[in-house]
Amino acid sequence: MTPISKRNQYLDSFLANIRLEKGLSSNTIKAYEIDCSAFINWVEKEFDLDILNIKESHIRKYITYFHNRNLSNSTINRKLSALKHFFLFLNKKKFISSNPIASFSGPKNLKTLPKSISVIDVNALIKAPDCSTFIGLRDRAMLELLYATGVRISELINLQYSNIDLNRSLIKVMGKGNKERMVPFGDNALFWLREYIKFRRKNNLSLNSRDFFISQQRKKITRQAFWHRIKLYLNKTGLSQEVSPHTLRHAFATHLLNNGADLRSVQMLLGHSDLSTTQIYTHIAKQRLGEMIKKHHPRG
Repeated sequence: MTPISKRNQYLDSFLANIRLEKGLSSNTIKAYEIDCSAFINWVEKEFDLDILNIKESHIRKYITYFHNRNLSNSTINRKLSALKHFFLFLNKKKFISSNPIASFSGPKNLKTLPKSISVIDVNALIKAPDCSTFIGLRDRAMLELLYATGVRISELINLQYSNIDLNRSLIKVMGKGNKERMVPFGDNALFWLREYIKFRRKNNLSLNSRDFFISQQRKKITRQAFWHRIKLYLNKTGLSQEVSPHTLRHAFATHLLNNGADLRSVQMLLGHSDLSTTQIYTHIAKQRLGEMIKKHHPRG
């Protein structure tokens, strides 16, 4: 068995390498660390074996272990992706002579359509906050901007004053892989952003923070706090509890395509590096068109 200090050295070297060379987000790197650590612990516990002596048979048994826990194919493949990067690194650095996972294929993913909600439901959710309070006004501005731009929740909560151009109705966001993009927004979002800024200035809430969306403690709002706020508004409006901040990103893309936007433009707005990632939304648009024909065509 590899001593803990040595084992951690391999993993730490790998994480440092992908942080510097791959430009991955801190969330992705943390997920890699968790998945690789879990595998190392499992192998040592099950086989009393160190990481440098792993064979493909151990990988297969690890996947069987996942299936026995009823994990989805997408979750299994995500964990395998972390291991593939890890063993590729160990092999390149000559810590291991052969890569046990190089030719390994994980289970096939079944494409699932992202959940979306109707324009009516989006409007109900956006209008739910009480805008007479600071928190309500902040939440209204966040919801408006989220639906107007389709940004990820991490991109939204990390916005700073310097990232927002009110004159041109643009925000600058840092996406996955530290890729920067400019995203336009419409008049409704602009109005509520101005109202939010006006309130902060009037109440001296903009003096000590460069972060745009802040809590009552004048600190950057967290992902968990905003998710909690949305849960409150879902209860208030009677909407499905399955709606999340990410649902508004899906709604943004779906509603654009349903109203004639081209796929390439939506890809750029969402910050997808690969068009195939965006193409899943065309299935939703086609499904809606099919339902519309069946409902309204005389011979549907």
